[in-house]
Amino acid sequence: MSGPSMQIPGSASPEAFAATRDRLQRRRRVVNAIALTMSLAAMAFGLLWLVWILYTTLSLGVGGLSASLFTQSTPPPNTDGGGLANAIVGTLMLVGAATVVGTPIGVLAGVYLAEYGHKGWLASVTRFINDILLSAPSIVVGLFVYAIIVEKMGHFSGWAGVVSLALLQIPIVIRTTENMLKLVPNALREAAFALGVPKWKMVLSITLKASIAGVVTGVLLAIARIAGETAPLLFTALSNQFFSVDMNQPLANLPVTIYKFAMSPFPQWQSLAWAGVFLITLGVLGLNILARAMFGKK
Repeated sequence: MSGPSMQIPGSASPEAFAATRDRLQRRRRVVNAIALTMSLAAMAFGLLWLVWILYTTLSLGVGGLSASLFTQSTPPPNTDGGGLANAIVGTLMLVGAATVVGTPIGVLAGVYLAEYGHKGWLASVTRFINDILLSAPSIVVGLFVYAIIVEKMGHFSGWAGVVSLALLQIPIVIRTTENMLKLVPNALREAAFALGVPKWKMVLSITLKASIAGVVTGVLLAIARIAGETAPLLFTALSNQFFSVDMNQPLANLPVTIYKFAMSPFPQWQSLAWAGVFLITLGVLGLNILARAMFGKK
């Protein structure tokens, strides 16, 4: 029997269904456009300040570069000449010693959390404390080291600065090492155990070797993190106007020198402060590029 198609009661007609579909699609396109616009605006807002900071650092920092910057110590107030040689050497000593102290502790703790302490109470407590240290302000770490070391010794010292920087570096290395080791497939561990390899040798020769790129990248990023820290050094290493490599005494460093010179009313000091900012920015940028260039493909 031919004739018009029967409409099932309670069902929408094709025309109504198409209209509803078009309305929902238009609504989704509008919502998507609004979300995309807001995302691009937020990205542009963040990039604006980043580009502004980099431009100011480059324009004012490059002008303070000279040969004396790397050969002379910090000058007296309101005098021409001078450089940042003592602060540069002090920063390299502090960051280098903190890395030597903090990296082994961080790597070993990360290995324990990833390979040995899966469900133990000690691992849970360690992760909890590590999360607190990751989010703790650096000035709190500086005050802590001041209370337990500087106050007991009776004077500021480079070693106190090393301890404060190491405490800031260790949590980053722990988190990076643990995450990188967790990315290693369990099949590699099981294959090693099937061959009778001891666990310590499996960790050393297989899991750490497989994740060495990520671990080293985390160490480099941790170094970049502590290279510009000012607050903890104000309470520990303080500063030194003269050239010194004695870690038992106050030690000159770039962050504190930049802070002191930038707050001064003397144009000569302000120029050196911008040059120091440029050096730290260049060093942090170099570490990030080195980490990506050396281990990005791996």
